[in-house]
Amino acid sequence: MREVSVSRFVRATTRQVERVLSPAALVEYEGSFEPLETVELGDGTRVIAGASGLEMGLFFEELEDGYRYEQEGGAGPFEHMETTITYAPENEGTRVRMSSTVTLDLFPRVLTDRVAAWKRETELERALDAIEEAL
Repeated sequence: MREVSVSRFVRATTRQVERVLSPAALVEYEGSFEPLETVELGDGTRVIAGASGLEMGLFFEELEDGYRYEQEGGAGPFEHMETTITYAPENEGTRVRMSSTVTLDLFPRVLTDRVAAWKRETELERALDAIEEAL
């Protein structure tokens, strides 16, 4: 299992950042999958995401200052993937942080988890780019 983290300072208020974040938007911002369906549940939100014939469920839990989400079950590119996005005021803007833990069910795990972390870090950076652009 590998963990990756990225952060970005944006010249926007936390309220402005909050307005551009939603479960479906986060899937879209990452750029690897498209949100196909969003289902509001009592304890969170499920987004069915798809790309190239692959579909997976992502379960989102809203936090006071962001979201925590994870890939549901084994239908997806990872054996396990959990991500947290948070935002907090900083100077005259907001610091947006994303961290993700990933693992693949492939061997040699040392190599495949490193590749998964590299891919995930790229998705997180792309999401921060999209968030900044949306502001």
